[in-house]
Amino acid sequence: MSDQPAGPRVGPNAEIVVDVAAIRHNVRVLRELTGVPIIAVVKADGYGHGMLAAARAVREAGAEWIGVATVDEALQLRDAGYSGPLLCWLTLPGTDYERPVAEGVDLSPYSVSELDAIAAAAEAAGRRARVQIKVDTGLNRGGASRSTWAELFARAREGERVGSWKVTGLWSHFACSDEPDHPANDRQEQAFRAAVALAGDCGLHPELLHLSNSAAAVLRPSARFGAVRCGIAVYGLDPAPGRTPDLGLVPAMTVRTRLALVKDLVPGDAVSYGQRWVADRPTTVGLVPVGYGDGVPRHAFHPGGGAEVAVRGKRRPIRGSVCMDQFMVDLGGDVAEAGDEVVLFGAGGDVPTAQDWAEACGTINYEIVTRIGGRMTRTYVDSAGPAPEAGP
Repeated sequence: MSDQPAGPRVGPNAEIVVDVAAIRHNVRVLRELTGVPIIAVVKADGYGHGMLAAARAVREAGAEWIGVATVDEALQLRDAGYSGPLLCWLTLPGTDYERPVAEGVDLSPYSVSELDAIAAAAEAAGRRARVQIKVDTGLNRGGASRSTWAELFARAREGERVGSWKVTGLWSHFACSDEPDHPANDRQEQAFRAAVALAGDCGLHPELLHLSNSAAAVLRPSARFGAVRCGIAVYGLDPAPGRTPDLGLVPAMTVRTRLALVKDLVPGDAVSYGQRWVADRPTTVGLVPVGYGDGVPRHAFHPGGGAEVAVRGKRRPIRGSVCMDQFMVDLGGDVAEAGDEVVLFGAGGDVPTAQDWAEACGTINYEIVTRIGGRMTRTYVDSAGPAPEAGP
């Protein structure tokens, strides 16, 4: 190693810029539209936006609840100082429930055995647990199967009677809410109403009933019940592309970097691994220094097309296979220089959106924003005020 001091740092190859003002704006739009409490979902590191910063922003905007998937996520929020209502719904057999019970996290049991484990944790913690029972109404993923509802509700009522827990909620999740005319939506809403009625027959009267995710919150007023769980819409992305009215949601994430190199090509020059794109005219290409190691989908280029980025106010197509650390874009012979800003996706207009990337890659906008990252640096801005704080 050299004893010479290190030179100045150039900065990150790429950054994810998150505007927390956009998150606040989106929560306010959703609260005004739905007229019910918002459970703002910040799982998976805030859908790639940063869990702690997203939690702070949604609370500042008036979201009454925060939702996460895992116990670890819930405890990270508690450790960061968030003491408000917090729902967690994905656990494994053998999960240690004692600390989440002690911290007042609402847990989502799917079975009698989970309730038994929560009862033991409540006794050890010396505190009544909080549970929101999740029922499966047709998604056939997490939640209690219909054949087990009566047994589960009876055990839940018994535990409530002896003081093991308070049943604070009953909930489920749509399978096809982004397709508003899909018959599964009616079936699931009817099944959820049946679950609510059966729970009441068993003596359970939870304070919070919720079925709707972002798409249903916007498109299905009858299913709003006592609260709605909003995830992707909180971050300004359309939960049902092509079907959602223009609500004025603002994408909160912009991903940007700079050109590392610009070079000229002549007809017949092939680009990147597999030489899957060949120039048919003289052109200029630019090297973008991010790749699938940073969460850029490898299928952002395919022979039939692919995603675009923005350079100098113009959208430029990706050319050739996306590599681990880099990909190439076609500048079309226009003037560009190494160091010019490249925006992968952002708020739209001259800049592609995460939805544009999703359509180009054959996926959904959720995946685009959630998987992006890798070696990128995340930066927070507040377009409506001073630099934001990071915690909740």
